[in-house]
Amino acid sequence: MESLSPCERIAYVEVIYEGDHCLKCFQMAEVAAEATKKFGARARWEKVDIRKRKGAQRYAQLSVKNGSVAPIPSLFVNEKLAFETTLSVKALEDYLKGILI
Repeated sequence: MESLSPCERIAYVEVIYEGDHCLKCFQMAEVAAEATKKFGARARWEKVDIRKRKGAQRYAQLSVKNGSVAPIPSLFVNEKLAFETTLSVKALEDYLKGILI
């Protein structure tokens, strides 16, 4: 199987999110929103709201793929645990560049 060219690569960012009452979750979502803007359609992000059924199911799927219960908050990129702590916009942009370029 051929590898994807840089222009075909995408980054799908998922933020494990407990709610707006969780400051670290809120901050991580803000970072994801800001960092993905730079890459246009090649990067998108979504909150995985673990308080809702769909989000709880997705959280379980990602935890299984990770091999253990995923931390809250955490950030997955293309279903891989990328960050367990709040990070800077630049740090996420740099990480995404490594995937997309």
